This record gives sequence, structure tokens and C-alpha cells, in this order.
Amino acid sequence: MKRIAVIILNWNGTALLRQYMPSVVENTNPDIADVIVADNGSTDDSREVLASEFPEAAVLPLDRNYGFAEGYNRAIAMTKYPVTVLLNSDVRVPKGWLEPLAAYMDAHPDVAAVQPKVLHDGEPDDAPRFEYAGAAGGYLDCHGFPYCRGRLFDTVEADAGQYDGEAKPLLWASGACLVVRSKAYLAAGGLDTQFFAHMEEIDLCWRLRLAGYGVHYVPSSHVYHLGGGSLPQGSPRKTYLNFRNNLLMLHKNIPHSERGRLLFVRRLYDTLALMVELLKGNWGNVAAIWRAHRDFRTMRHAYDDLPSPPVNLLREEATGRLNIIWQYYVRRCTTFDRLPL
Repeated sequence: MKRIAVIILNWNGTALLRQYMPSVVENTNPDIADVIVADNGSTDDSREVLASEFPEAAVLPLDRNYGFAEGYNRAIAMTKYPVTVLLNSDVRVPKGWLEPLAAYMDAHPDVAAVQPKVLHDGEPDDAPRFEYAGAAGGYLDCHGFPYCRGRLFDTVEADAGQYDGEAKPLLWASGACLVVRSKAYLAAGGLDTQFFAHMEEIDLCWRLRLAGYGVHYVPSSHVYHLGGGSLPQGSPRKTYLNFRNNLLMLHKNIPHSERGRLLFVRRLYDTLALMVELLKGNWGNVAAIWRAHRDFRTMRHAYDDLPSPPVNLLREEATGRLNIIWQYYVRRCTTFDRLPL
């Protein structure tokens, strides 16, 4: 068995397979990794297309659609490779993309997960921009709001090499291309199936960090991610998932002694967000935020038996002590390099 499995989760994704699989098959070094498509019970012609057009890729058929989180949990448990790459089906990879990530994992056994530089697919290769979901690595501010090198809120930077150089520690790595030690992934419980989609990789990386592992950004590798294919930015469904899952993530990963205060402050911020959407007339997002808080109050009880995390990671590092809303909207720090770190 090779050390690395590059696993792409597919459900009725024939068009994306035809668009993105050629680069993965052609540019993934077969000496170090196998390419595997975990098929979530597709009812289109995905499996036929894979067999006829991409015979180099192995197919792991799942009996039904388990969704993103449970689909990956099952695939990783079944394949048992030491290292797994969770690669979105809308990611294009260049030649040599995997070798720096594999080498970094080999050289740093205390690191459980890494990500490459994630650029937006669709821009010219000579004028790349970072991709919204992950960019050059992710953090959370003091109230649990996610941000990235290369992307603060809706401001996405062009990549001019400003975040190249040495690898950097992160709080979370992008799920678009997440390289993880399989045993650490499974020991941490994998992706939380309650989340369904959005922020599940942030929650996983937070748990890996709490378990004592590092999560790092490796800029010597890059990939291109289309992003937003399933739920476009501004969709009420995406708004609902982001607000609900952020609350669930904080409830799980903040020490119990600090959780109540933090969630109270977050409710104030979310109420402000709801009022902004109301003033804009975005009724779908208003309803989404209200439903997110309603459902959080019910869903949080699934975690009642979890022990209190030993530390608040947001207080451990300068990136977690920032108030990113204050920095972005009041101090006008619209790029990562302008933050007071």
C-alpha cells in the first residue's frame, strides 16, 4: 500500500469529474499516492465515466449518499492509508503539487494536517487570486469569526507571493485540500456529521490542535479551487449553515467556564448581523440567522457529555486575540498584513 490516498468525494458530479479529474490523475505522483473517488451513491453516470475515462483512479462505492462529513469518515476508515488528502471535486492541481505536502508531513510528525496555497480557479495562472475558502491558511478571532491569510471577510487578495516563504502554523486548514494523518483524523472523531456542510474542517482542525497536534500551511504547494459550486455566497442556506455551525463549533471547543460569556457576545453580534440583513431587505438571510440560533439551542445538547476542553485556543495566540470585526470595519485593516500581529 502507498502512504497517501487522495480521496475525492463524488455525488452525481459527472461534469466536475470531467473538468477536474484529468489534472488530478495526470499530476498526482503515482509513486507516492493512489487517487480514489469515494462515490456517495450517485444516480447519474459518474461511475461509468470514471471506469471509461479515468481507469487510473480507484472507485470506492458507498451504498447511499452519506453527505460530505460522513462520506469522508467512512472512506477514510475503509481505506486505511497512513495519510489522506481530502480533495474537493472542483479542485485543479498542477504538476508537483503533492510532493511538498508529503515531504512536510514526513519531516514533522507532530503536525497532523496541512494545506497548500489555495488559489481561485478561473483566474489566469499569471494573475492568480486567493480562493475565499482557505486562501493561505485560516484562523479564528476572539469571538470565533474565521479569517485567512489572503482573505478577510469579502476582501480577497491577489497572490503576489506575500504569503510565501516558510510554513506557518494555523488554527484551521482548508477543507478544499486538506492533508491529514488518518489515525489522528479518526481518533479526533473525523468530521462532525451534525454540521452537514460548512466549518466542519475548522471544527476538526480545532480538535486536532486541542489533541496536541500542529496544523500548518505549506506555501511551496498550490492548487486551484473553483469554490461556491454547491451553495453560492449569499445563499440563505449557506447563511444558515455558517451561523449555526459556528455556534456549535464554539459550544464544543471553548472551555465550559468561558463558553457562556463568549456565546452571549456572539448572540449580540449575530443580532446585529440580522438587523443589517433586515435593513437590506434580505428576508431569506434574516430567517436563516433566526433559524440557525433556534436550531443551535436544540442541537447543542448532542454534546452535553463532552468534557470541557483544557484551554481556550483563541487566547493562546495573537491571531485568536484579535477582534477581526473591529480591525476590518473600524480600523480598515482589509488585508492580513495590516493586522496588528
